[in-house]
Amino acid sequence: MHFSVISKILGVLLMVFSTAMWVPILTALVEGDGSQRGFFLALGITFFSGLALWLPVRNADHELRIRDGFLITSLFWTVLGLFGALPFLLSNDLDLNVTEAVFESISGLTTTGATVIVGLDNLPSSILLYRQLLQWLGGIGIIVVAVAILPMLGIGGMQLYKAETPGPSKDTKLTPRITETAKALTKVYVALTIACAVAYYLAGMSAFDAVAHAFSTVAIGGFSTHDASMGYFESDAVLLVCTVFMIISAINFGLHYLAWRRLSITPYRKDSETNFFFGILLVGISITVFYLFVTETLSPSESVIHGLFQAVSLTTTTGFATQDYAMWPSFLPIMLLMFSSMGGCVGSTGGGIKAMRIMLIYKQGLRELQQLVHPNAVIPLKVGRRRVEASIVSAVWSFFAVYASTYLIMMLALMATGLDFTTAFSAVAAAINNLGPGLGEAAANYSSINEVAQALLCFTMLLGRLEIFTLLVIFTPAFWRL
Repeated sequence: MHFSVISKILGVLLMVFSTAMWVPILTALVEGDGSQRGFFLALGITFFSGLALWLPVRNADHELRIRDGFLITSLFWTVLGLFGALPFLLSNDLDLNVTEAVFESISGLTTTGATVIVGLDNLPSSILLYRQLLQWLGGIGIIVVAVAILPMLGIGGMQLYKAETPGPSKDTKLTPRITETAKALTKVYVALTIACAVAYYLAGMSAFDAVAHAFSTVAIGGFSTHDASMGYFESDAVLLVCTVFMIISAINFGLHYLAWRRLSITPYRKDSETNFFFGILLVGISITVFYLFVTETLSPSESVIHGLFQAVSLTTTTGFATQDYAMWPSFLPIMLLMFSSMGGCVGSTGGGIKAMRIMLIYKQGLRELQQLVHPNAVIPLKVGRRRVEASIVSAVWSFFAVYASTYLIMMLALMATGLDFTTAFSAVAAAINNLGPGLGEAAANYSSINEVAQALLCFTMLLGRLEIFTLLVIFTPAFWRL
């Protein structure tokens, strides 16, 4: 393990992250809300902590191994979550303890969208914008951005890229060099953010709200500048814009890049995962709208618009809300929580297990049924025209087993802190899928949940963002053996 290089990289990344605080600082100065002091202090602490990590080992130069990549990825998300909490702790407009501040920070960076803050409408614009910016940075993935920077320092980034995107994936190397890939994906991400902000503004949002919600929409984060979330705007046009961009952001960004470069929708049409994702999404929307209509929970027109919006928001793990969906007939909230387990596609900003894994599990199930009927037949498992290797299927099932086991363990741990079953069950789903809103005490926000439970949920959010294995692997004895 090359700890000197790890320290060097963490130092650089912390110094780079500290520059993001200039955005809320400038906002505070323009608005005159007086919150710039807390951000200046947070910027200084973050930058000089990074400098202290980097300076003693600035000349270290070793080739990174895959274990180094896993450790850097896990450490960085954890360390960044801690330093990202500083503005919340140092703000005079918030009354958060350490656990709550870290919870808010990690929720933002992991694009979960769960919050412990009540009274968003009364907070300074600088703090609101900082929350949204955390989600935007988390959406693109700090490590992916760093991959474009680290090669300039003479450090290879391929190991970090593999560690950030474990599991089944398509050809993520869209361009010959990993640096160019990171730049290409970043361009797509920024372009979608700008397009989303413009669309929100044209739909009736203020310029500030349009930019703020574009940050969290493209990141599939779910943070809002209002307690009522998207319900604050009372606009069908806003909801439709949000729905479109949530769906777009849940699709593999590699496909967006290819479609953009070729000026064609063919990459989407030919992609098996995208087609499967749309199929599942359509099922969820249809059931939600139909059930709201037949139970007369909402009027026919409201059933369509709110059913569509809420089904997309929860399935893609965004977590925006127009109503208190927890008050809908109990079948729907539980079903939508289950749909959130799929999340987005591989290579998207969505959370969850990912559509690719769910599709492989589904196809493997069908294959086993066919094998029972024709025990001597050789039935290959295919995705499109490509045959899927047995090792990949085994890895998918292993992931699902660890996911399910982790879910049960964390749910029991939350119940041991005093939470009821509904709250614990939904809070773990919301955290591990990076969804945000849950049920019970976690329906509106997480301010009433005890500190121990909040700390456990912080760990669960990190597990979800790093797709479980990346974080758990560093707790295995084999990882630390020479």
